[in-house]
Amino acid sequence: MSATLSHRGPARDAVVANALSRRRQRVNFLVEALCLLATFVGLAFLALILATLLYLGFSGLSASVFTTITKPPGSHGGLLNAIIGSLIQTALGTAIGTPIGLLVGTYLSEYARGSLLGEAVRFVSDVLLSAPSILIGLFVYTVMVSPFGGFSGWAGAVALAVIVIPIVVRTTEDMLRLIPVALREAAVALGAPKWKSIVFICYRAALDGIATGVLLAIARIAGETAPLLFTSLGNLNWSLSLTQPMSSLPVTIYQYAGSAFDDWVQLAWVGALLITFGVLALNVLARIVLRPRT
Repeated sequence: MSATLSHRGPARDAVVANALSRRRQRVNFLVEALCLLATFVGLAFLALILATLLYLGFSGLSASVFTTITKPPGSHGGLLNAIIGSLIQTALGTAIGTPIGLLVGTYLSEYARGSLLGEAVRFVSDVLLSAPSILIGLFVYTVMVSPFGGFSGWAGAVALAVIVIPIVVRTTEDMLRLIPVALREAAVALGAPKWKSIVFICYRAALDGIATGVLLAIARIAGETAPLLFTSLGNLNWSLSLTQPMSSLPVTIYQYAGSAFDDWVQLAWVGALLITFGVLALNVLARIVLRPRT
């Protein structure tokens, strides 16, 4: 009797093990299928967006788009002032926001670990990171536009810089935290002060990640419309003055896309195509420049 039970025990264990194995295989197959389906849906939407941009935007692409400023409907205008205005405001916003974000991220990673001030700064940065861009536009409008009685390119650049800062802060802090402590200890052992170990060792080791964060920030602000509506507003005329309203591609797209005039709608699609491929080209160039040297 005992021998029979002893033989039945391993047999039953084998049956249970096989049942569990089949169940795990079914669950694994289901999860893998769902992941593949989600990937396919995401890629399908991305391909559909790019195809729509190419179909509706490429047909209106011509030399006049880059050599002619925006004009009234039917005048065969271009996007020169909007392109230059976007480049100026995006460059200024990046130039203002990147150093601030880099320094704040360095402070949080290297000097403020475990401190109450560091936690407060990190919390504010996270809140700012998720804040709607229209609120940032309203804030800058209250601070820089309303008191001085006019929209300006400077206000638009500052609004974009406020969006850049928390993105660079988060990326810089995360990348510096990934640097092994042994590298810092080696620099200190050689007599280097802390700031030198950060600048010459940590920054170099985290360069790719920090640069990726800056590129993400540029991609984010390149298509922002709401903050610019409250700050630089837009300008149908040619103007490079940062103290006056300044045109930009996102605002021009917003104004033209809902227009009743076909040529303006066409220019809106061309502007969207330029922004998309401009950000894509910037990312590809950065990947080429920052790729590891062998």
